[in-house]
Amino acid sequence: MQIDFTPLVRPYFERLARRTDAWSADSDALQLSQLRRLLRMASQTETGRRYGFSELAAMRNPYGEYRSRVPAVMYEDIRKQVMRMVNGERDILWPGRCRNYAQSSGTSGGKSKYVPITEEGLRGNHYRGAKDPVAHYLRQVSGSRLFAGKGFILGGSFASELKTHARGVRVGDLSATLIERINPLANLVRVPDKKTALLPDWEKKLPLLARKAMDENITNISGVPSWFLTVIREVMKMKEADRICDVWPNLEVFFHGGISFKPYREEYRRLTDPGKMHFLETYNASEGFFAVQNDFNDPAMLLTIDSDVFYEFIPVDGAVRGPRPIWELEKGRVYELIVTSSNGLWRYRLGDTVRVESVAPVKITIAGRTKSFINAFGEELMEDNAERAMAAACDATGASLRNYTAAPVYSENGRRGRHQWLVEWEKAPEDVKAFAAILDGELQKLNSDYQAKRSHTIFLDPPEVITAPAGLFDRWLGEAGNHKLGGQRKVPRLCNDRRVIDRMLAMSRL
Repeated sequence: MQIDFTPLVRPYFERLARRTDAWSADSDALQLSQLRRLLRMASQTETGRRYGFSELAAMRNPYGEYRSRVPAVMYEDIRKQVMRMVNGERDILWPGRCRNYAQSSGTSGGKSKYVPITEEGLRGNHYRGAKDPVAHYLRQVSGSRLFAGKGFILGGSFASELKTHARGVRVGDLSATLIERINPLANLVRVPDKKTALLPDWEKKLPLLARKAMDENITNISGVPSWFLTVIREVMKMKEADRICDVWPNLEVFFHGGISFKPYREEYRRLTDPGKMHFLETYNASEGFFAVQNDFNDPAMLLTIDSDVFYEFIPVDGAVRGPRPIWELEKGRVYELIVTSSNGLWRYRLGDTVRVESVAPVKITIAGRTKSFINAFGEELMEDNAERAMAAACDATGASLRNYTAAPVYSENGRRGRHQWLVEWEKAPEDVKAFAAILDGELQKLNSDYQAKRSHTIFLDPPEVITAPAGLFDRWLGEAGNHKLGGQRKVPRLCNDRRVIDRMLAMSRL
């Protein structure tokens, strides 16, 4: 009989969750204190001296001056500085020498980018943020036995395309650094072991993960929904089970993030015990841990405002120019997110867009990527539109999916343009054309520009849905030169060109 440690740790986690109750009233002060602290800590760096951080840190409200002095940047603007840090230079973007870097999806200047993971960033943001989902979960579930068993945490590896860096520097997935540097006591309540967790080859890693976990008392799982579904299927196959709750009867929560959960929710519900299972979303990127769902009845996530990050927001509709601090946000608007943080990112444009669902406290949902869209015909289709419409079409047809991507088919030979959707099904609909029609209708409900272009099929033909063969997306992700299996990288949902979808179609021999 296993001992349940949940009652012993519950008071600590509930205190951690209660600190957020004051955020409705003091978010402005908290954010300003974060900004002053970050400026003070980095005042003697190369960046701090260039922009006068010492002077700014002494101000009661330095935001206006900070915004005017320090430019908002994309990764390419700081690539040279980061590479100097990777090669061993000190005091560039952050004090001291940074020895860990998260390899993430590339930009126009290179296939990959390398995000600094500083000691302060690990302690003050990533590890602190990792406690918040547990805290908010335990606060909501009084009968939880979370610590009566183990957590199954899915992560990446230190496999890296960067071959030249200073001695002692490690480059890989963020999750690999978090696993490598975690408190050893945490290994008592998690699987798999560190050696297995950090394996780079997913063909070897997948069956090992399943074997390591299948006979454990798993109470919680953490990871990207699409990847975890693959692991769960492998466990079920090995145990000859129809549902994962038959293998892990005490499984009670999935802490998920990285991609939208909407298209996967029904499949997870089918595989788990609906009377026991909970799902809690997090916003944890290579650049930082930013938000957590704190209410099962509200899909919006609470923005974490006291964990070494200062936030700015650029309205994406262009009606109001320039970035805004947290105290100037408007409910219902979509913003591009800018962060200043203890990993040495100063007014850094993540490329993510968020919708503000509440301003007191600030709660957000992920709207998509600034570069993940289709606007080939003036339709301005965003990732959020696609995720919602896909989820609605799945609900209406009883379908569920593993992965998808979409791209425009341009007008040619007298035909109007259209959107082409390549979908790998978990459970295919009985009629794919009917699914496409529902998808089209939902997109029109969600996006007025798309609706206008589809009106009477004058400018844009109905969308085309193509069924992809099983495993196609995994093969594409594992292909040399593409994103890596199991890490932070993801399939682009929407592309404004056809490079991704054409390659996949060629691979599938369709």
